[in-house]
Amino acid sequence: MSCQHCVAAVTRSIKGINPQAQVCVDLERGKVAIESVQSNDALKDAIDEAGYTVVGVTSA
Repeated sequence: MSCQHCVAAVTRSIKGINPQAQVCVDLERGKVAIESVQSNDALKDAIDEAGYTVVGVTSA
């Protein structure tokens, strides 16, 4: 991710599977924090389908 278009694309992909999800993208660090009822696998798949690669997942 390198621009606001990337932020919008990732946010849109997550909101597409969970409209109530809270999404916070940190472009500088290349990280996304998500609060969602969806599983990590579903969120990863949505981000992958948007054209971005998920490198790791950390659960809180």
